[in-house]
Amino acid sequence: MTETTFKAYRVDAPKQPAELVTSNRDELTGGDLLVRVTHSSLNYKDGLAILGKPGVVRSFPMTCGIDLAGEVVEGGGDFAEGDQVVLTGAELSETKAGGYSQYQRIESDSVVATPAGLGPWGAMAVGTGGLTAMLCVLRLEAAGVTPEDGPVLVTGATGGVGSFAVSTLARLGYEVHAATGKDSEHQYLTDLGASEIIARDELSGDPRPLAKERWAAAVDSVGGTTLANVLSQIRYGGAVAACGLAGGHGLPATVMPFILRNVALLGVDSVHAPLEARKQAWSRLDELFSEEDLRAVAVDAAFTDLPALSEKILSGGIRGRVVIDVAGA
Repeated sequence: MTETTFKAYRVDAPKQPAELVTSNRDELTGGDLLVRVTHSSLNYKDGLAILGKPGVVRSFPMTCGIDLAGEVVEGGGDFAEGDQVVLTGAELSETKAGGYSQYQRIESDSVVATPAGLGPWGAMAVGTGGLTAMLCVLRLEAAGVTPEDGPVLVTGATGGVGSFAVSTLARLGYEVHAATGKDSEHQYLTDLGASEIIARDELSGDPRPLAKERWAAAVDSVGGTTLANVLSQIRYGGAVAACGLAGGHGLPATVMPFILRNVALLGVDSVHAPLEARKQAWSRLDELFSEEDLRAVAVDAAFTDLPALSEKILSGGIRGRVVIDVAGA
């Protein structure tokens, strides 16, 4: 390769897996910042895109990868050459070329400066999963939920969002209950700060309109029947931050938790999160976590490992976060 060519994962047509291709910097269009990408991460949506599954990529051809961290090569907006930047979501790998590319053009209006403490590796160890978890915590805090109110449940607790939600809430002084179907991961969740492990089966049966009040709040990345069961067990005046649908997009619930227990259901989206919300979330994450802390939830992987890792994440075989070494491809 020359200074102007680079490697990228590109999907060319619907239902086709992505291929590792050699591209040219002159072909990059669409953003006011040119970035040399050093790191990315692996998310469930990335697995879908890499393997050609529906639900993520909406225009073709498309460079995959919903997260990126790197160094500005050509400045724009508030950023100059040499600045370290992070971008997550913002329709990367959907309608805009994404972070599985050693160079990329991106729009500066959703970009944040790389948090000083986390650095590029740490920012991608956090990535969309950690950012989404923090946005959920911010929504719960805004709804008035405090550690004194009682335990907070996290569903899908071994996933990227779940792992960060458990750890973040514990660091903020909350009593955290973690729901998982993986018996082998109980120690992992306890090490992250969970004080009680909830069997996934407890939340998978037919939901009752109202069940016994158990939790002051919850962070749910599962949706479906799980979310319906969680809502029925939230204490009076509590709240649930919902950010995912790994268990289905339906919600077989009733209005009773809302009108009889004053429960709030708070939707959380990280793709189009406003810049100020991104900045606030990243600032809080930079205060709470160090690179050393993140080694408990994140592992490193090579760029060329992405197809195999995508199979693994879709089958539920990934816990925590995976940082992709894009520069070393």
